[in-house]
Amino acid sequence: MNAIVKIDSKGRVLIPKNIRKIAELREGSYVNIAAQGRSILIEPLEPSASKHRGSFKISRWPEDLDEFIVEVIKDWWKPQDT
Repeated sequence: MNAIVKIDSKGRVLIPKNIRKIAELREGSYVNIAAQGRSILIEPLEPSASKHRGSFKISRWPEDLDEFIVEVIKDWWKPQDT
């Protein structure tokens, strides 16, 4: 699938809807942009959550998720015995 698009004054390019649909790009998606000679390659990045789906089993969600996150971060940054 090809499309001709115009670059705006800020260097932005609009990816046509049909191409975004094929590439499964949505608002907020991330892409990797690389130059290969005079060509530009735009490659969708898979969300990291998708890569790890099913990797962790949660037996019970904490009642206060914010408090849980703070405790995990505190534990993470504790000095480690080496």
